Amino acid sequence: MKLLIDLDINAERPLIIRELQNIEDISLLEALKHMIYYALKNEGRISIEQYNKEIEEAEEKVDQGEFFTQDEVEKMAEEW
Repeated sequence: MKLLIDLDINAERPLIIRELQNIEDISLLEALKHMIYYALKNEGRISIEQYNKEIEEAEEKVDQGEFFTQDEVEKMAEEW
């Protein structure tokens, strides 16, 4: 069974890399980068301090107008 999983991973990795190279949306790339970072480094878990820091950073971005509306996100999702 492990061999089958390894083959699937080896088949998926180049496909994902190819798709990543076509992404022009910096916000999406940043989100993916963070997901990968946490999966590799922390198995998806972060400290309460890191959690609070990220919330503060996100709130600052919202205050600066760096966000997407629900309508914008729905339009982006239609293009996926």
